[in-house]
Amino acid sequence: MSVAGKLEIKSVSKHYDVDQNRLQVLSGLSFDVHSGHFLSIVGASGCGKSTLLRLISGLDDDYEGDILLSGEHIYGPSLKRGIVFQDHRLLPWLTLEQNIGLSLENTGWSARAKKEAIRAQIELVGLSGFEKAYTHQLSGGMAQRAAIARALANKPEILLLDEPLGALDAITRIRLQEEMLRIWRVEGTTMILVTHDVDEAIFLSNEIVVMSSNPGRITKRFLVNLATPRDRASAEFIELKRQVLVELHLYRQQSKDAQENGIDMASLI
Repeated sequence: MSVAGKLEIKSVSKHYDVDQNRLQVLSGLSFDVHSGHFLSIVGASGCGKSTLLRLISGLDDDYEGDILLSGEHIYGPSLKRGIVFQDHRLLPWLTLEQNIGLSLENTGWSARAKKEAIRAQIELVGLSGFEKAYTHQLSGGMAQRAAIARALANKPEILLLDEPLGALDAITRIRLQEEMLRIWRVEGTTMILVTHDVDEAIFLSNEIVVMSSNPGRITKRFLVNLATPRDRASAEFIELKRQVLVELHLYRQQSKDAQENGIDMASLI
């Protein structure tokens, strides 16, 4: 099990200089993610969700404010922070176990410890028997599970998930959501998920942060106090989804469109 870190975002702002103009991407973001919690960030495209993950990962350190993990300021990439993207980014000329092993190159662990970590992660994500498989021999869902295994292999304090299931079909996505929930419970790692899928955010998270754009800022935070295992068809789940959609300013437009077309709004949520 990983040592879960606490993340602190304090008055974080980010801008780019474009054609001698200042483009404000993030403005005054402040929130904490407690150790071992699962937080999702939702918002329209362009609101700065992925930019924020880049700052947390250390891939970009040009910003105002403070970002701390377990009380230490984040400067540059670190093995303490794992990241999974929408594209699995496995190297096609390496086997599954070799791809996972790449994340352990700079750990200083012994060969035996690395071998055990690779075996444990492959087992954790349900890919035992595919150790020698290459990327083209894995389905999309299997490849994303492999990417999660690679990100967790060195026991990071926090795992950043940037739309990791966005390219999957609906059925595979639901199955992978259940797998992610199981993995999170087993590993105990602090997780932050960026997603456009409100159902996904509610199903997985302890808390949801809603962001708006121009510039990116937090408009509301929702605690998810639903019973587990979560029932997507329950009245409580549907009501929370409605509240999040209202905050995203989607529900009002959907309601208008539905009324104009004689559609029951309940079927949309």
